[in-house]
Amino acid sequence: MPEQPVRARLVDVAHAAGVSKATVSKVLNGREDLMVRPETRRRVHEAAEALGYRPHSGARALAGASTHALALLIPALDNPTYVTIARGAYQRARELGYLSLLAEDFDGQEADDSFNDLVQESRVDGLLIASARPGHPLLETLSHSRVPHVFLNRSVEGSGRNVTMDVARSSVTALDHLYGLGHRSVGHIAGPAGITPSEVRKEAFLHHAGALGLDAAPVASGDFTEDGGGAAARELLRPAAGGTRPPVTALYTSSLAQAIGAMAAIRELGLRIPEDISVVGNDDLPVAAHLHPPLTTVAMPLYELGTAAVDALVATIENRPTGDVVVPTEPRLVLRGSTAGPAEPGGTP
Repeated sequence: MPEQPVRARLVDVAHAAGVSKATVSKVLNGREDLMVRPETRRRVHEAAEALGYRPHSGARALAGASTHALALLIPALDNPTYVTIARGAYQRARELGYLSLLAEDFDGQEADDSFNDLVQESRVDGLLIASARPGHPLLETLSHSRVPHVFLNRSVEGSGRNVTMDVARSSVTALDHLYGLGHRSVGHIAGPAGITPSEVRKEAFLHHAGALGLDAAPVASGDFTEDGGGAAARELLRPAAGGTRPPVTALYTSSLAQAIGAMAAIRELGLRIPEDISVVGNDDLPVAAHLHPPLTTVAMPLYELGTAAVDALVATIENRPTGDVVVPTEPRLVLRGSTAGPAEPGGTP
């Protein structure tokens, strides 16, 4: 079979014309308010013609048509937390007559820039940004774009577009439970630095630990993965010099995947759950009930977060008044077998 020709992309036109992709998009979409010299406009049009570039739904957007599509950017497709958020977003989008698309914010995204193209070529009516790493080029793109968007499960200060949960309350809920069982030394496995929910959860943990007067409240950071949780758990459970017992009697993790990794690390160290170390995971998913022992969790309103984000985005698309939104459903403790009172030295719980 003959080889199929490769369709020219926006970035190809930009390279040929010696300008940015944003400039190409605005020139080809007829933006007269763009401060571009006639010579530059001519180069862009000539490059597009020479390459045979054809915009996708940008022409429809220019004519005022709607794609009736929303795009959701998540940090990782293998993070089960975002499966529930995406399900809530997808169902609400369908109810409102929209299609919800999914994109992953993987490392090296800058080299592909497919999500930026989605914004600049107006292929969607709006964006749900559940992930944007610090310094992500998408944030700069959005600051110059007229595409409606909201930030989901993260906050951009001053944007007035943030849709979040009471993340701080999750730490309070976990600590109150462990404190009530008698734990006075509790470690926290936080997420990577710079991730808004993780930072809020960590600060709330440290603040409430201080208010409760805990003997120790150490924090170790790791990726929101099983490996990240395992590595952080080993750091927190390492006995002090000359000691034999772990410095904490309980762990509170920032994600369910971290909790699974932490539980594996605890067993590798020859410790028992919950007899030696209690574990509380953040977010409740069906798998938590099938672990050994079943995992105590703090259930977050993830599905509601997805629906609230779509509601806020569609309101923005329809030019209705919007602002920051906090999902009113509070975190709740789901009690299972991974927590118990701390063991006395040399004894049992």
